[in-house]
Amino acid sequence: MGRIAAPFGIKGWVKVQAFSEDPGTLMDFASWRVGRGTEYKHYPVESIQDHSNTLVAKLAGIDDRDAAFALRGQEISVERSNLPPPAEDEFYWSDLIGLKAVNREGIELGTVSSLMESGAHDLLVVKGSREHLIPFAAAFVGKVDVAAGRIEVDWGEDY
Repeated sequence: MGRIAAPFGIKGWVKVQAFSEDPGTLMDFASWRVGRGTEYKHYPVESIQDHSNTLVAKLAGIDDRDAAFALRGQEISVERSNLPPPAEDEFYWSDLIGLKAVNREGIELGTVSSLMESGAHDLLVVKGSREHLIPFAAAFVGKVDVAAGRIEVDWGEDY
């Protein structure tokens, strides 16, 4: 959902770079998982504030600038069970990663490896025999079946 960008002040506060459309979303959670790769630690959020187009937060146990500096660059996430269920026809990006992208002719283009923001629409990054960047928009994406591990796309092999 974000990352620790830098220390903020001398009392253990950190600047946070939010990855969500609404940075304030991170303010809704009482604790965060902070770490890299598979190494994460839970931190209760003692305080969080909107500060000049960024968030600053005070995490429990991070009480000085050196401790805040040690967290720099680490990712922020929350437990999936703490997230609200997505609305109908909405998906968490993590639910789309790993789905097989199949076009309307039944040809498998590859697997969704990640998503990217492009301004107008999010893009599915589909890796197969070649990489495809498919706009995640109704014009190009049909049925998304997370349970079956499949997403139908209106996209040619040679696009």
